[in-house]
Amino acid sequence: MSLFAIADTHLSFGTNKPMDTFNGWENYTEKLQKNWNNLVSDDDYVVIAGDISWAMNFDELYNDFKFINNLNGKKIIIKGNHDYWWNTVSKMNKFINENGFNTISFLYNNAVEFDGFSVCGSRGWLFDSEEAQDEKVLNREVLRLKMSLDSAKSDEKLVFLHYPPITANEKCEEILNLLNEYGIKKCYYGHLHGVAARFAVDDSVDDVSFKLISADRLNFVPYLVKKF
Repeated sequence: MSLFAIADTHLSFGTNKPMDTFNGWENYTEKLQKNWNNLVSDDDYVVIAGDISWAMNFDELYNDFKFINNLNGKKIIIKGNHDYWWNTVSKMNKFINENGFNTISFLYNNAVEFDGFSVCGSRGWLFDSEEAQDEKVLNREVLRLKMSLDSAKSDEKLVFLHYPPITANEKCEEILNLLNEYGIKKCYYGHLHGVAARFAVDDSVDDVSFKLISADRLNFVPYLVKKF
């Protein structure tokens, strides 16, 4: 079995927000489906690290989740900044159960256990901001990541975030401190596209290896994280 990851699928089968109008996103859903199913088997797992869908509610989300559910493998989903459909875990689980989306689960204040390692994560948040609301949300996201890490049972913990905890120009010290505190060695993140992706950190910093996994950055090919 293998664990793959990708972020920022930005699906819009139930809404009118096609990404095809952006450079590099032409026919992206066809590319994603072909590449995914050529690489991922039904025994594999794929973490989708946020910005899954442009849907605003479950009705608009249905066709996007149907697309995801029909892709090979089992999917573990993290919240992104554009996932406005996101709700309580109980309501989201009810939605997937009622619609038979049996290959989808959520990573939210918890960890997913595998043989010898744990998958942890959170949305993360913005870098330094003087806005009180941003500080409040960041503190909450740090707590969510800590809850995820605390619930992990394995010594090896792989962390997935939507927001980058570090770029070439900025650092989110609160998140980075938590990664160092828990001895995290690998962290995967999305959110950065186009010109912004030039500032991504795809390297090791303070013994943590960072990797940008935005769908367009990966040319819509799920990234192999680990074989197990």
